[in-house]
Amino acid sequence: MKAVVFHGIGDIRFDTVADPSINDPGDAIVRLTSSAICGTDLHFVRGTMPGMKQGTILGHEGVGVVEEVGKGVRNLRRGDRVVIPSTIACGNCSYCRGGYTAQCDDANPNGPTAGTAFYGGPAPTGPFDGLQAEFARIPYAFHNLVRLPQDVTDDQAILLSDIYPTAWFGAECAEVGDGDVVAVWGCGPVGLFSVLSAFQKGAHRVIAVDGHEDRLERARLLGAETVDFNKENPVEAIKELTRGIGPDRAIDAVGVDSEMPKEGPAAEQAKRMAEQFQREVKAIAPEAKPQGDQWKPGDAPSQALTWAVETLAKAGTLGIIGVYPQTDRFFPIGAAMNKNLTINMGNCNHRTYIPKLLDMVDGGTVDPTQVLSHVEPMSDVIEAYKQFDLRRPGWIKVELKPGR
Repeated sequence: MKAVVFHGIGDIRFDTVADPSINDPGDAIVRLTSSAICGTDLHFVRGTMPGMKQGTILGHEGVGVVEEVGKGVRNLRRGDRVVIPSTIACGNCSYCRGGYTAQCDDANPNGPTAGTAFYGGPAPTGPFDGLQAEFARIPYAFHNLVRLPQDVTDDQAILLSDIYPTAWFGAECAEVGDGDVVAVWGCGPVGLFSVLSAFQKGAHRVIAVDGHEDRLERARLLGAETVDFNKENPVEAIKELTRGIGPDRAIDAVGVDSEMPKEGPAAEQAKRMAEQFQREVKAIAPEAKPQGDQWKPGDAPSQALTWAVETLAKAGTLGIIGVYPQTDRFFPIGAAMNKNLTINMGNCNHRTYIPKLLDMVDGGTVDPTQVLSHVEPMSDVIEAYKQFDLRRPGWIKVELKPGR
């Protein structure tokens, strides 16, 4: 089969690899009809999330059709259409039963304290071959595959595999409730769904911050008030918008590849922080191999977090769903503590949230495809990766269509 394979930092290829097979009675083989490129995939290619093994198939978002099931899978049959939760969970341990499927005790072969297992990730997450492929092996398939209603399209379902549930989880982490003013940092696909999720959870106002006008325009269409950090100082702008109080809740949907402002009134302060940011990048991604502007790590890893903490109202809540590796140790803890902030963070419990969100999509409450910008054939995947990596205007969320 054809698949997107990691060969090293800055080196991904569309290769021919062996088809997967049933290894365990709980496995299923799924023929992928839809996959996607996620910002997390870019962390691996840029080197800002270390530990990737050469030869790992990338991708953790997938929709497809069941081709084969192991004898331990009793709720699925060949031909069932399914969405694949990005994080892997056994469905039996105390964490899974409590809804914390991202912290399953059994899914990660590195042991119960190793943390989240997911497709297409670095060695500490399994590793498990990913979903940017024609076929995939799904462990604990009785739990890790969710059957799709007939009227839910692949284009809708692929956005339920990871980014919509992750954003919903981010709004839960931020404790968003009725009447809240919420700041969403980053208007990539997860940030846009965070805007949507915050409103769905009762927020009265959502302020979305980014440095790319095309992304901010999409946030406006979802109802957010927008701040362009390349045109104004986001801290001052948010204080002005909230009578100096700040938002009640904030969601960091940026992560380790945060960028500092390149122009405007906030750029001068960022320049004064440049040496610190450079030290952060060196500590976090010592093996990064940018090729000009391609596969270049974000130049200000702690920028979004610092702004979020600085602007939050006293006793506010910060939900962190942007990806930060274990090599990142630059959280502004002193400023957060001095404001009595509550910090919640983590990897999304996808399997817990997908059924609820799927019901909303099937019922017509929301159409997640408003965040989808490109549908590309898998054969064009490398070029799509490059455009998405460079944050080209309009490249928000890329769906991939596998096929033989």
